[in-house]
Amino acid sequence: MPLQRVHFAEAVPEVFHASLQAIRQELEVPAEFPAEVVKAALTAAANPRLPELDRTDLEFVTIDPPDSMDLDQAVQIERAGDGYTVHYAIADVAAFVQPGDPIDLEARKRGETLYAPDKRTPLHPPELSEGAASLLAGEVRPAVLWTITVDASGEGTDVRCERALVKSRAKLSYAGVQKDLDAGTASESLQLLREVGKLREQRELERGGVNLPIPDQEVIASNGEWTLEFRAPLPVEGWNAQISLLTGMAAAHLMMYGEIGILRTLPESHDDLRRKLENTAKALGIGWPVGTSYAEFIHGLDPKVPAHAAMLAACTVLFRGAGYTAFSGGVPAQPEHAAMKSEYAHCTAPLRRLVDRWTSEICLALCADAEVPAWVHESMDEVPKIMEECARKAHAYERSIVSMVEAGLVAEHVGSSYDGVITDVDDREPTRGIVALSTLAIEGRVTGTATLPLGQPVRVKLTEASIAKRTVAFELIL
Repeated sequence: MPLQRVHFAEAVPEVFHASLQAIRQELEVPAEFPAEVVKAALTAAANPRLPELDRTDLEFVTIDPPDSMDLDQAVQIERAGDGYTVHYAIADVAAFVQPGDPIDLEARKRGETLYAPDKRTPLHPPELSEGAASLLAGEVRPAVLWTITVDASGEGTDVRCERALVKSRAKLSYAGVQKDLDAGTASESLQLLREVGKLREQRELERGGVNLPIPDQEVIASNGEWTLEFRAPLPVEGWNAQISLLTGMAAAHLMMYGEIGILRTLPESHDDLRRKLENTAKALGIGWPVGTSYAEFIHGLDPKVPAHAAMLAACTVLFRGAGYTAFSGGVPAQPEHAAMKSEYAHCTAPLRRLVDRWTSEICLALCADAEVPAWVHESMDEVPKIMEECARKAHAYERSIVSMVEAGLVAEHVGSSYDGVITDVDDREPTRGIVALSTLAIEGRVTGTATLPLGQPVRVKLTEASIAKRTVAFELIL
């Protein structure tokens, strides 16, 4: 599920530090790496298992937020007739980590990298994730190299993955790449990233898929008051994400053909979820015409418009219920990711997500017409359980942080009144539910003396806003 992340324009205010630490303690978020894991990481960093194939001739670049050092992906695209060849290098974690070693065992405990406004809790020790295994500019690195043929319509038609040495030429930022594209000074590969990205977005719309451009939330302090603003993703972020999605779909097709793999799956959403989202849209003043699908509605949202950004954040519920399906010797009865309208697998972020190491090994074996490693077979059923548990923790971590910040934004305004819309009503206690405020990107618990008017505009009074408890509560006025 896409995560909604909160950033502070300046340093995290002191008032939040105790709450952030309490959240980490409650959720048992790991602290520093044990000494034996760090020692193993230093040894592995100095002794990677390097492949024979050398593709340092390919002019890869990475595109990430400026402060990122855990660089999983590097891209290079070239024309091929009336279509394209996409080269996508993914950090080869297995070149440094062996099954059962201290790094592997610790990674299985962590599952994925966790993010908070004040710190990152990595999956792998920084000696690897931000050093020897990261696709840093100017450094020769072992990688899983995906080569995907894409036709003129944006459809992938052929795929190959293999281990290779690669060398990124530059560490680029989204803002810098967008500026160069807009100015017409970007390299040919980056111009083709835009072409292929747009084609893939059109293919996504045609098949009814949804890829949420989740805006980050940024806390701005001004004149002693805090406001919560959404930062809309740049177009290049969406185009870059399409290359990752293209690769994940190609990996899924390989695994389905080979009848072995781990897919990212999601069942179709239900009517109650659509009702909730329609009520949220009403609260934010966004029309949702009758007969318009999720995909059509979401593709029509502009993350640069604050109300639309809040709606996109609310639409992350569409991805709840996503899980991982491991299979061998046959294919799953329900292999599709409903939001993608396609089979899909996670395989492009192994520095930050455990399962990607397994899917990479499976696809490498299938492309080489070789046996899937025994350790992969032996642990395939374990990995989905690990990932589902860590996904619950990541969601709880994200939700707790957002709730903490929302409480902080209105903590000084208990007793104030706000306009909003009731977006959800408790089936067992219809006097309780959820209200979405019309002027702030905040939802909170609301109570009334009678059945709450689902989907209707209301006036509510703020009765509680606790940073420590991370709660915001209202009572119905009218």
